[in-house]
Amino acid sequence: MALSLRRGRVTAVVERLPELVRCEVDGVACVAYPRLTGPVEEGDEVVVNAQARELGLGSGGFDVLYVNLTRGLDLSAVPDAHVMKLPYTPLQHAVPHVEESNELDELLDGMPVVCCSLHSQVAPVCAGIGGEARVAYAQLSGGALPVSLSDALRELKARGLLHAGIAVGACIDGDVQCVSTASALAWAKAAGFDAVVCAIGPGIVGTGSGLGHGGLAAAEAANAASALGGRPVVAARMSDADERERHRGLSHHTEAVLALCLGEVTVADEAEADGWREACEGLPLSHMGRGPDEDPAFFAAAYAAGRVARNMLA
Repeated sequence: MALSLRRGRVTAVVERLPELVRCEVDGVACVAYPRLTGPVEEGDEVVVNAQARELGLGSGGFDVLYVNLTRGLDLSAVPDAHVMKLPYTPLQHAVPHVEESNELDELLDGMPVVCCSLHSQVAPVCAGIGGEARVAYAQLSGGALPVSLSDALRELKARGLLHAGIAVGACIDGDVQCVSTASALAWAKAAGFDAVVCAIGPGIVGTGSGLGHGGLAAAEAANAASALGGRPVVAARMSDADERERHRGLSHHTEAVLALCLGEVTVADEAEADGWREACEGLPLSHMGRGPDEDPAFFAAAYAAGRVARNMLA
């Protein structure tokens, strides 16, 4: 249960974005979230959490800055914020949530909601929806918690395929924060978005069991959409290249999601995937180290889900 904290010094700043800094601490790759722990400069004395890297986790090949001892000890709270993220942990901090200051539409009036079980589905889904629609992304817990970690989301925004990122529940560092999946969908409808794509962050909690994985967040999103009068579309996780039998063809993750959906959901068929390569050209497509040439079924199925949502808007 212990944190694996290490003291070190920032030896290089590799990439600096408003929401994310990639750096090196004593030569080891590290990610820092400046909106959480403050600015980072070369030479700063810091403490990092090294546990994921030391465990050799597939999505944890870097350390995460825990505290900047040089310039991160006197940061002020956001004025008037009182709802805590990561509550009752050493990283608890208050941020404004949209429910506190916005009117929410309690009925989605048929708005399509694409429900993904993996973050790597988001880019092809958004390509399937296309740039004519205003699309919001709602990140649910089940993978990485910081919305700002995703390079794919930044590229989608730059291309006009995505317009806002929502940090839901335990997730942090989005363009806006929402307490629940239901309120995230309601906010998106009230704010004039045409569709919402729900997924977990990069990486996934997995145990090899049918119910013990982060992809079940897709069922939560589908049920919330159904209850609020939306039209949930489940993005099927498909693969012809995964070495694990449980993920070949239709993944057992998708089967588990569909089994837990309480309302009517739509799953795209193969015909909806026509043109997926051209539409996804240049997007960051990667799943378990495989790209579109190594595992085309995965990206085609996700794109097809986006196309179904686009057709619902016609």
